[in-house]
Amino acid sequence: MRQTYILARDHLEQAAAILSGPDSHTAELRSILRRTIALMAEYERKSTLPGGNIVDFSDYWVRNRFN
Repeated sequence: MRQTYILARDHLEQAAAILSGPDSHTAELRSILRRTIALMAEYERKSTLPGGNIVDFSDYWVRNRFN
C-alpha cells in the first residue's frame, strides 16, 4: 500500500475516535467515517489478491516510464 493511503486511513480512524458525542450530526459523521474506512479496507484486501490474466495498463505505463 502507498504511504499516503495508509496515512489517510489512520487519520480517518483517529477522526472517528474523536467523534464520540451523542448528537445525531456526530453519529452521522462517525458512520460516514467508519464506512469510508471499511471501503478502504476492502480496496486494500482486493488489491492484494492476484489479478489472474487481467492487465492494468495504467500500472504498466507508470512502471515502464520510470524504469
